[in-house]
Amino acid sequence: MRRIAKAVWKGSGKDGSGTLTTPQSGVFDELPYSFTTRFENEDGTKGTNPEELVAAAHAGCFAMALSFQLQGAGYTADSLTTDAVLTASKDDKGWKVDKVVLKLEAKVPGIESEEFEKLAGNAKAGCPISRLLNCEIELEATLV
Repeated sequence: MRRIAKAVWKGSGKDGSGTLTTPQSGVFDELPYSFTTRFENEDGTKGTNPEELVAAAHAGCFAMALSFQLQGAGYTADSLTTDAVLTASKDDKGWKVDKVVLKLEAKVPGIESEEFEKLAGNAKAGCPISRLLNCEIELEATLV
């Protein structure tokens, strides 16, 4: 499998701006981003940033990985709602991702809590985005 994304940046780091494009799917077509959208606009109203996109990718990857874990154990989820909260900080080398908290609310008929927690843990450890990240990954899983 190959996936392609394209970033174009023009100008300096602080005053420049860029676009993100996903040519295969076309979901992003020159989606703008900048220093402001990345580091200064905490509410996200002025555009996206790479960290937000990593969080979205992690939430989606984890939910799908868990659905496969459940399927393998004979369960089908009514819903798996996952928020990924990514935190980053600056150190002497620059910015780094410190932690991702996956907050899951799941509706899975017939499953016991212990088995659900085991399968959710397997999904957290095994999803490709979890395996990609070099940071702490915490899981807060709620079975409703």
